This record gives sequence, C-alpha cells and structure tokens, in this order.
Amino acid sequence: MQTPLQITFKDTETSESLESLIRERVDRLERFHSNIVSCRVVVEVPHRSPGSGKTPLSISVEVEVPGRTLVAKRGDEMKEMKDDRAAIVNRAFEAIRRQLDDDDQIKRRQVKVHEGAPETGTIARLFPDQNYGFVEVVGSPQLYFTRNAVTSGSFDELEVGMMVHVTRANGEGPMGPQASSVQRFRGENAPS
Repeated sequence: MQTPLQITFKDTETSESLESLIRERVDRLERFHSNIVSCRVVVEVPHRSPGSGKTPLSISVEVEVPGRTLVAKRGDEMKEMKDDRAAIVNRAFEAIRRQLDDDDQIKRRQVKVHEGAPETGTIARLFPDQNYGFVEVVGSPQLYFTRNAVTSGSFDELEVGMMVHVTRANGEGPMGPQASSVQRFRGENAPS
C-alpha cells in the first residue's frame, strides 16, 4: 500500500484484539491484490436509544485501488452472530475481497463493462434551496445533479461527504458534466 492503514474506533473503546484481526485481514488482502493504494477501517457503535439491549458494532472497510474506491459495511446482522465481533470483521473483509476480485476481472477484461454503469462517488456540495448538488467521482470533474436525479431515497436525506452510487449522463447539464442518477450507498447490496 502506498498509504499506511488507517483504523479508527468511533464511539467505542479501542480493542487490541479487533485491531490485530483487522491488520491480519488487510495483510491477507494485500497478498492477493497488490494494487491496493490505501485502506481505511472504521469500527463504530451506531447510535441507539438508552436501554436498547446489547451494544451493536458496525465495521466499514474502504479500499482504494487505481481509479476506484470500494466500500463494504457490516453490522446489521449483529443479532444473528451472538455478539461475535470477529465474524462482522470477517464478513466486511470478505465483501471487500469479492469487490477486489470483480475489479481485477474487469481490468483483465474478463467482464464486459457497460457504458452508464454506476460508479461510487461522494457528495461534494449541496444547494437544497436551489434543488441541486455536485458529486465527486475519482478521476473525473465533479458531476452536477438535480433533486429529480436522486433515486432510492430523498434529496433531503443527502449530506456532504456521504457515499453514493452515480450514473453519468450522456450529455452535459447547465453546470457541466452531469449525473443522470444518484443513489444513496447502502453497502454491498447496492448496485455495483
């Protein structure tokens, strides 16, 4: 990796055993995928109301490879795993490994890439009063989008810095390159 691994514990105490498992899984990824530029892992406890039972755990893994950023998030299935934090880490890294495998196949041209396929981007700027915003996609100028381009959710739910799936429009809009659809990123089950 060109950039050192970043592990962040958010709203929870640092766990040496969890950090060790994460480092082991990142090393394993690097052995099979030498083109990884950077990796960021966030371990957090999602906000819950007081007295709601066991403390859930959420793991986000973001891996950057040339031209793409891949993201996997796990934590919703905590109830099924009987509080097994290692299982959540393993599932997040398995999801990233599958995405890296898919990316490698595309780069080796074993999978046909269609024009207009969704890409992963980040909300860069929002102008709610004027009903438009801009999405930042790696290796591209920011893409303009309108309130009507937002699918699977509401324009009002978007926030600057939020990960989204973007489909580029064939033509340009009044503000330059344009997105024909913007969809909130919902982890592995979102379109890729």
